Amino acid sequence: MSTVSDIKALLMKGKAKDVEALVTKALAEGVGAAIILNEGLLAGMGEIGEKFKKNEVYVPEVLIAARAMKAGMVILKPKLLEAKVKTRGVVVIGTVKGDLHDIGKNLVGMMLEGGGFQVVDAGIDVAPEKFIELAKANQAHLIGCSALLTTTMTNMKAVVDAVKNSELKGKLKVMIGGAPVTQAFCDEIGADGYAADAASAADLAKKLIS
Repeated sequence: MSTVSDIKALLMKGKAKDVEALVTKALAEGVGAAIILNEGLLAGMGEIGEKFKKNEVYVPEVLIAARAMKAGMVILKPKLLEAKVKTRGVVVIGTVKGDLHDIGKNLVGMMLEGGGFQVVDAGIDVAPEKFIELAKANQAHLIGCSALLTTTMTNMKAVVDAVKNSELKGKLKVMIGGAPVTQAFCDEIGADGYAADAASAADLAKKLIS
């Protein structure tokens, strides 16, 4: 299993080309795609997430680790599909209507992928209807809304209400986050959960979907 632990270590250092080469090597050695995914790529990304929460690493390190994970996933994805390896669930993420910020959203997306979720990125300035449409089309379990402005965070309520007024009520959960957002605001608008940072968002998604 040394190849798999090497994949984890190199991913944490952000060595994308080496991760790609080692994933190819592990597959050639007959290591199962699920083992490479769970014990190599996801384990490495999970550890980076924990370090990020403790301020032991910062956004640039998370970004290069995520890039290394993506490089490994390109090689691994066809094998995972062949092996029918299940994801933890599908999450539609986006920055709410009127808000054009995407760094936080992108980080959350990377952490969710690192947590084993399939992520559908709706982008920025996303209307409530668009969230619902993508959730239906992708059979999503969860919507993640981001906002960086006090003026746009109120649009999160429109997303929560849109879910409640659709046939997805009771089947689809909404989590929210962003600089001005708080747990109190989450409770006030009736969202299912609030995360203070990207690593916590991945943990919250696991809780909400389990």
